[in-house]
Amino acid sequence: MLRIPRRHCDNRCMDSIDERILGELTADARLPFRELGARVGLSANAAAARVRRMQADGTIAGFTVLRGPARPRGDGAARPGLEVFVDVRLREGVTYEAFADAAARFPQIVDAAHVTGPYDYLVRAVVADAGTLDTFVRRLKTDAGAAQTSTRLALRTPTG
Repeated sequence: MLRIPRRHCDNRCMDSIDERILGELTADARLPFRELGARVGLSANAAAARVRRMQADGTIAGFTVLRGPARPRGDGAARPGLEVFVDVRLREGVTYEAFADAAARFPQIVDAAHVTGPYDYLVRAVVADAGTLDTFVRRLKTDAGAAQTSTRLALRTPTG
């Protein structure tokens, strides 16, 4: 087995344990170091040190919260919010990068995908009500470079 000394790796040497750590954290970024270490065959301290190294060298760029659609709370009442899908066609001259940067500043956006077809992006968002939806769509046009939008509401999901 060939081993490359760390001084020849520009701080980005990855081994199979690092790959397994990334896999575990991708599945659950809130995994405690003790549990992470147990899953990859390391102590909690060794797992934490590897995670910190990967953060320091840029392999792990950050941890993100992905907001899901409105779901019932434990008491059976639905969380407030309308799940909406907004097709967005960009104004001429607005780049995809500029739209993506602007969209990142909208807390209502759950995710967005660059798509094929007559529109440039499909945006999934959760808004409080119809008035908030109106404001959200107007801001997509004024602040994010949308020329045209088409909005659909999710009525229910197959599981609920």
